[in-house]
Amino acid sequence: MGCCDAPGLMPLEDAMENMLSRIKPIQTTLQLPLAEAIGYVLAEDILSPIFVPPFDNSAMDGYAIRIADLEKNNTMPVAGKSFAGQPFEGEWPQGSCVRIMTGAKIPDGCDAVIMQENTEVTEQGVTFTQTEVKPQNNIRPTGDDIRQGDIVLPKGARLTSRDIPMIATLGVSHVTVVRKPRVAFFSTGDELKPLGQPLAEGQIYDSNRYGIKPLIENFGCEPIDLGIIPDCPETLKATFEQAQSLADVVVTSGGVSVGEADYTKDILEELGEIGFWKLAIKPGKPFAFGKLSTAWFCGLPGNPVSAVLTMYVLVQPMLAKLSGHTEWKAPESIPATTKTAFKKAPGRTDYQRGIYTIEDGKFVVETTGNQSSGAFRSMSLANCFVVLERERGRVEVGETVNIQLFNSTLY
Repeated sequence: MGCCDAPGLMPLEDAMENMLSRIKPIQTTLQLPLAEAIGYVLAEDILSPIFVPPFDNSAMDGYAIRIADLEKNNTMPVAGKSFAGQPFEGEWPQGSCVRIMTGAKIPDGCDAVIMQENTEVTEQGVTFTQTEVKPQNNIRPTGDDIRQGDIVLPKGARLTSRDIPMIATLGVSHVTVVRKPRVAFFSTGDELKPLGQPLAEGQIYDSNRYGIKPLIENFGCEPIDLGIIPDCPETLKATFEQAQSLADVVVTSGGVSVGEADYTKDILEELGEIGFWKLAIKPGKPFAFGKLSTAWFCGLPGNPVSAVLTMYVLVQPMLAKLSGHTEWKAPESIPATTKTAFKKAPGRTDYQRGIYTIEDGKFVVETTGNQSSGAFRSMSLANCFVVLERERGRVEVGETVNIQLFNSTLY
């Protein structure tokens, strides 16, 4: 029996399927002013109520002409001006041109705009040095960007800083979005000390909450930080009950291993149920998933790299589904050639920290060095994960591996 077949050690793919098959998206919706909606997931399609642009307009500073007039005379008097927000409204005589600026409305009858660099202003008028002009030259037609009734953004898209101004061009002031998932989180362990306080013998600083909170925010969720909880069963149980009353998901770091003071698993069994515990993944084997009476539960390992990795690989897609973010995609795997060797033993899918570069148009990757789950500096140096298959062993220089470039949540 292989390591991955051992009872309780679940392959990563099975764990993902187990989690996602149970999660149902939040149904509560909000109507928010557009300026406050960034990071939220759309609860309905955004349909354009108008054409963008709403009128034919000039792509250049120059002169609006009728091509037929230019064919008769390459020098014309100026009949008037069309500026952005101040269109030309007078009578436009034959044989004349209209001064026009970028974004200004095209006068009726105009079939081309000649950029000012191709003209000379003389006492007789404007002389056009460009005499061969194609119809609609430098004219942006009505609806060139967006047609009225187009689906501009689909339901399930998470609004980014690029989406907000696009919606604003439609004149849409409010959007209907899904309420953000609330995620309560805390660290467990008597050895943990808050930042800014001196360490006693055997203590370490709690860094995990500082890795978990920004990930929750970057995933588009609302974080609820419950601090450091000591290894006391009564206090842990009370904290779990408080957490599930506040949140849709409860995330802990530490307390899911096999030590004598790791109480989280026992309390979870008392308050709810465990879906699975222990995965064939490295780092991050002691990851737990389950259900409390009113909230989901994700138990992260206590080692800092393991905590961030399991948040990124396992909790991120779960929260995406919970938020209704149907446009979310898992990081793409890209083949790369190794510049350094990677140590590995068969048995678990291994996410090693790497630094990729592109040489001669191809991806190459090297290790960040120390791959211990407690060595977070290797994580801060990395820009990708080197994902080594479960049954793969040591990787030598020049072999091909799959890498996953960090997505925006890790930047």
